[in-house]
Amino acid sequence: MTPTQPPQTPSSRPRRRYGLAIAAALFALIAVALVLPDVVRLDRISPFSQLVAFRPLIAAAAAVLAVVLGLLTIRFHGAWPFAAVLGVVVAVAAVLVVPRTINTATSSAPEQGRQYTVLAFNAYFGRADANALTEVIRTQRPDIVALAESGPKFRDRIAPLVQPLGYRTLTIDDGRGSEVGGMTALAASRLGDVKASRASDTPFPYVELGGGELGELSFVGVHPVPPVPGRVPQWRADLAALSRWCSGDTPAIIAGDLNATLDHSVLREAIQGCSDAAAQQGASLVATWPSNQPRWLGPQIDHVLVTEGITAQSFDVIDIPGSDHRAILTRLTAPAGS
Repeated sequence: MTPTQPPQTPSSRPRRRYGLAIAAALFALIAVALVLPDVVRLDRISPFSQLVAFRPLIAAAAAVLAVVLGLLTIRFHGAWPFAAVLGVVVAVAAVLVVPRTINTATSSAPEQGRQYTVLAFNAYFGRADANALTEVIRTQRPDIVALAESGPKFRDRIAPLVQPLGYRTLTIDDGRGSEVGGMTALAASRLGDVKASRASDTPFPYVELGGGELGELSFVGVHPVPPVPGRVPQWRADLAALSRWCSGDTPAIIAGDLNATLDHSVLREAIQGCSDAAAQQGASLVATWPSNQPRWLGPQIDHVLVTEGITAQSFDVIDIPGSDHRAILTRLTAPAGS
């Protein structure tokens, strides 16, 4: 004899629907926490501050799962709430991510203005290949270079290589002469009498350049701490400090390893008034870290940010040996007089 399922009683049906609703609600909470932690500000705490950096990949995986669940509803009707919930979550993620893959710079480019080329690179405890970096500088001729994790030792390696190319160097550190706490800026001599100000009110100091051919424009090289467990509060504070330039009264270019992506709500709030050069060019999903993985696999945590009116004409990610980061190069147009 073939076993049969006992018929459902009227009282069992509400219990089954109630249990399904609870399971779907729990599933929704998990989906939101994994794919949209920034929407509910969970990305301000660990491990969600790390997890949200990989949202494009997580959202892609969630989209595949949503399709699978949708197909399962053909046979198992009880699967539809889970497919629907995941579909909504993926749709919200797409609204947040997809616009950053669209080039929006062309229509907003100023007709006339000053041209600046900016290179930013994390020298990885000063271990990056200085000769390879110099070759990039020689061929691309950036106006300004921001080198995170570049202290006195790396400065002494790079300075004699770039000085013949017409670059001045300025290095600041955390007071201990360490490479990881250092920031080196290179300024092309064609920028004229550029002045540098040193700042060290964060664990990773920043350097600000102004004057000369920069005019009122400020260039800032930054390197906030990473959001590793135990340092997330400092990471939030470091990112919040970026608002002083993005919300300032003068135009600014901010470049460096920010240890955050545009999926982090902390970064988005801090840079209101700025736009991201990569996002302007529709290239903000190209991974800059880690450099030993495919470019589609990691997050883009290195950025060039610009205040209103400054437009990215190009954005490129460049591999340089010896670092766990890739370099970023962008060519910018600022309104005349900036």
